[in-house]
Amino acid sequence: MDTENESNQEVLEAEVVDSKVIDEGVLRKVLLRAGRTIAQPAIEAFEMIMDTSTPPQARVSMLAALTYLIMPLDLVPDFIPAAGFSDDLVALTAVISLWKNHMTPEMRNRARRKLDKWFPL
Repeated sequence: MDTENESNQEVLEAEVVDSKVIDEGVLRKVLLRAGRTIAQPAIEAFEMIMDTSTPPQARVSMLAALTYLIMPLDLVPDFIPAAGFSDDLVALTAVISLWKNHMTPEMRNRARRKLDKWFPL
């Protein structure tokens, strides 16, 4: 049984490493439309995905939340003014809260710097 779990863990890790499908340029384009409120958790999720110290399960769920954000047609389509990104924000904050113990100060700092660069005050 342990060997099966270890094998599944290795497959999951390989899939996460090979599934960096969230292009930072595409993410930035969507976030500039969505605004700073949605950008903060999205960039934190992106930093968690990119950091190899993040557990594979966390990386997969962050990847799913960011993919949901990038898709223009979802539960509440993104083109609807004011409400369009609300479901994306809920998804991102829910996933981040599940894995918040794995968010390091370094990841948070990288995310904050990127947020300030993309959305100057």
